[in-house]
Parts: sequence; C-alpha cells; structure tokens
Amino acid sequence: MTITSGTHIGEIVRLNFKTAPIFHEIDIDYCCGGSKTISEACDEAGIEPEQLIARIEKIIHTHDPDSEYINNLSPDELCEYIHRRHHAYVKRSIPFLKESLKKICGAHGAIHPELLKIKRLFETAAGELIMHMHKEEIMLFPYIRKMVKAKKEGSPMVRPAFGSVANPIAMMILQHETEGKRFRKIAQVSGNYDIPDDACATYESTMYHLKEFERDLYRHIHLENNVLFPAVVEMEAELKN
Repeated sequence: MTITSGTHIGEIVRLNFKTAPIFHEIDIDYCCGGSKTISEACDEAGIEPEQLIARIEKIIHTHDPDSEYINNLSPDELCEYIHRRHHAYVKRSIPFLKESLKKICGAHGAIHPELLKIKRLFETAAGELIMHMHKEEIMLFPYIRKMVKAKKEGSPMVRPAFGSVANPIAMMILQHETEGKRFRKIAQVSGNYDIPDDACATYESTMYHLKEFERDLYRHIHLENNVLFPAVVEMEAELKN
C-alpha cells in the first residue's frame, strides 16, 4: 500500500495495527477518527503530513499476524471475535475497576480530588458501554449473522425493523465517539494515568488497569468502525442488488 496525504487513518490501522501507537502518541484518533485522511488529521494535530507518512512507512510493511488474522475473518466471525474478546473483557473489568476506584477515592480522594472525577467518568462510561454492547449482541450482531448466511445461501433478506443496517451502525458510531471522548477526558484528568509519589499499590494497579481498559476500548472501537461496519454496509448493498 502506498501511503499518501489522502490515505484514510482507519485503513492504515486496519492493514497493520502496529501503526496505532504512532497515532496515539501524537493524539490522532485512529478509531473514531478513522474516516479522516492523513492530511485532515495532521491539520488538526498541527504536524506535517510528510513526517507522519515517513514514520508510518517504517512500520506499515512489517508483518502483523494479528491484523492478518482479523482481516481474514468474515463479518459474522468478526462479530464473534469482538464478542468473545472485547465484550467479555469489558464486562470482566468493570466490576474490578469500579471497586478499585472506590477504594482509592476513599484512601486518597482528599489529597487527590481528581480521583473522584475519574470515578464518576468511569462509572458513567461503564453503564453506557454495558447498554451499548447489549444492543449489539441482541440486535446488530444477530442481523449481521443473518446477512452472511443469506449471502452464502443466495437467499433473500427479510427487511429488518430498523430498515438499513446503516441505521444502527450510525447509532453505534455516535456512541463510540461519546465513550472515546470520555476516556480521553479520563486520561487528561489523571495526567495520562500518572502515579503520584504517595500512591499505594492499589492506586498504581488501578491506573495501570484503567490504561489497559482504554487501550482495549480503542482497539474494540477500531475493529467495529474501520473493519466490521464498512464490510457490513458493503454486504448489504450486494444483497440488495
């Protein structure tokens, strides 16, 4: 792939996820902002596209088995992958992080009042993410599986109650943007998950796991916004034709 200023960020990360840390480092949103071109993203970030392209080209052609595996999955298989890996991780991590944040707010909140804000932000995000994933699991993912089955069998699709698959996808993308912004706020308030000198072991562990949660969320959103959703919209158009 030849990288130009007109290449979309999401396509670069889709081809090789090893490029994601480059965008994260310079505060370019590769998951929710994947539809932006390098030129557009660099204008917003205040950097020269040529410098970014040079960094990307050092990595884009290296072997990335993870991206290769993902890109060879069919849409229904990718739904299952997201469900088993990312949805399960979120559901498993939320109770632990909520309890850990409660503990460090009690122990350190007086000296570090920013922890109280982080706790509120995370609890809001947790509730929204649980509802978001539930909608995907009971509505969007089952319909995608039906689409794949119809394509394989050459059978007609029954029109869903939500009309086009683009409608729930648009809703999911908006919710992704909201949670992406919320976690950027958490990173900002925490000083990018900084560990102060007076932090206890629980404080350190909580910041570590919050940062891991953020990383997983961004990859989760990337897989849906930049890999799954475009493939599904294209498949629906094929089935209609």
